[in-house]
Amino acid sequence: MAQDDISYGTVQTTKELGRLVRAHRKQRGLTLETVSGLGNLSMRFLSEFERGKETAEIGKVLKVLRTLGLEVIVRPRGQASADDPEASAS
Repeated sequence: MAQDDISYGTVQTTKELGRLVRAHRKQRGLTLETVSGLGNLSMRFLSEFERGKETAEIGKVLKVLRTLGLEVIVRPRGQASADDPEASAS
């Protein structure tokens, strides 16, 4: 999957977040094993998270995102931020 194929932006479900994170990880050429070592997380957790596990621990989810260079931005639905003018188009 090419970087242009990754649809960054609004996420509504754990499955969408997991798919996005998996695509980002693969696009960067990282294995589950590598991310596990970098983030001190189990490969089982990472695999379940990428498959959309709804009960994934929020602290661990945030750790995965940080490890992969991703971030969470919280704002009212439909409101674009100054650094993401396309956010309201999602």
